Amino acid sequence: MALQIFNVLGRVKQPFMPLEDGRVNMYVCGPTVYDHAHIGHAKTYISFDMVVRYLRFSGYDVLYVQNLTDVGHLTETEFGEDKILKKARQMQARPMQLVELFTRSYFEDMDALGVVRPDISPRASGHIPEQIAMIEELIAGGHAYVVDGSVYFDVTSAPEYGKLSNRTIDTQEAGTREEVRGEKRHPADFALWKKADPEHILRWNSPWGEGYPGWHIECSAMARKYLGPTFDIHGGGVDNIYPHNENEIAQSECANHAPFARYWMLVGSLMVPDADGVPTKMSKSLGNFVTVKDALARYRPEVIRMFVLSAHYSNPVNYHDESLSAAEGGWERLYGAVRLVRQRMNTAPESSDGSGILPRLEQTRAAFIEAMDDDFNAPRAIAALQDLTRETNALLNTGITVGLPVLAEIERTYSELGGGVLGLIPEGDVASASAQREAGLIELLIELRAKARASKNYAESDRIRDELARLGVVLEDGPNGTTWRLE
Repeated sequence: MALQIFNVLGRVKQPFMPLEDGRVNMYVCGPTVYDHAHIGHAKTYISFDMVVRYLRFSGYDVLYVQNLTDVGHLTETEFGEDKILKKARQMQARPMQLVELFTRSYFEDMDALGVVRPDISPRASGHIPEQIAMIEELIAGGHAYVVDGSVYFDVTSAPEYGKLSNRTIDTQEAGTREEVRGEKRHPADFALWKKADPEHILRWNSPWGEGYPGWHIECSAMARKYLGPTFDIHGGGVDNIYPHNENEIAQSECANHAPFARYWMLVGSLMVPDADGVPTKMSKSLGNFVTVKDALARYRPEVIRMFVLSAHYSNPVNYHDESLSAAEGGWERLYGAVRLVRQRMNTAPESSDGSGILPRLEQTRAAFIEAMDDDFNAPRAIAALQDLTRETNALLNTGITVGLPVLAEIERTYSELGGGVLGLIPEGDVASASAQREAGLIELLIELRAKARASKNYAESDRIRDELARLGVVLEDGPNGTTWRLE
């Protein structure tokens, strides 16, 4: 099956056919760098990291652009306070000093999570000329108007406005909570350029006077500069479908006279329960967030990736300690098999013993690819690897000596699929603290069982084996001693 993507533009799953054979141009809305990244951000960028990794695994040459919003955008409405300026004032720092601090923090977090860096990370502040040029084109085309140094996009000039979010202009006019200001012709019109108040620090010269760009125009201008007027995939969080993504489409297609992004992929939100137990989007403004740094202090990065990828990227996910613990257990079972294979490779003979598992590796690869081709279904792909894990553990605990070529093929399958595509398998030999404790306790019980057997206390020996089995630990007695695996 060829790769299928659920296209939010049209709400339909479609075969993926890039504009250019073998090449994918992809844009993902990046963070506004005014604070440390939280796990909600991690969900978005781990998801698109998985997408990029799989596209490259599939043979595509991917140009991945993810912007950094360092000019800032507004908190609640178009007329609220700029997030970067607000945070800079709180920290008694210059805005661009703040931006540098949190840009470095963001990349540190993404690096720690194994998120491959984008090919281009353009900053909004570095592309003011491109934004001004696009605004001038929109004015010339009758799609924007100037009012007292500010420029607004005229949504009534875009016949298809609302096609991504399925909102109509009439709905927006009837249901808007925003009071219509005198300088705006329609409540849904949005700012392309804002006149800077005297106290506004971030300001640039423009044909309309000193000011700063609106949030939405930044992405349109940077996407056009690096990917052209039309490109393959646009990604982001589902919470930005309106107004941000909708406004991107309208201004881009009116300025470029061409379709904008051909496939829209939006990631479901990370949810946390509020005081009443109602799932609520993790958000800095609500104060219900956990930073990536705090999460990494408790869990390995692969565990956080397992947590994120265990649900389909488009689905909302509830964040709580039980979910992370379950993800940790799943990762430890998966990586435990890989670690055992790597250990056996150190002493394995050059033989074909155990080659009966090789067809199973091809089946795993086929099941993995089938899952990922179905709109990047990482949960099913992980399930295929977990099925292989059970068979790998069974093979390695039968007591037979498995040859090095066979072990190398098993390791390659895990490394390419679980490591290269999903980022779940580290290259070196690692184990979490809990896994180390668990392994130590199991080895201690195996030693006590061996002593019980040596003293012919078979009742105690059987009791230890049965208790471990009840806990999901299977013991295998062989000529070289007793080994164990997780069920």
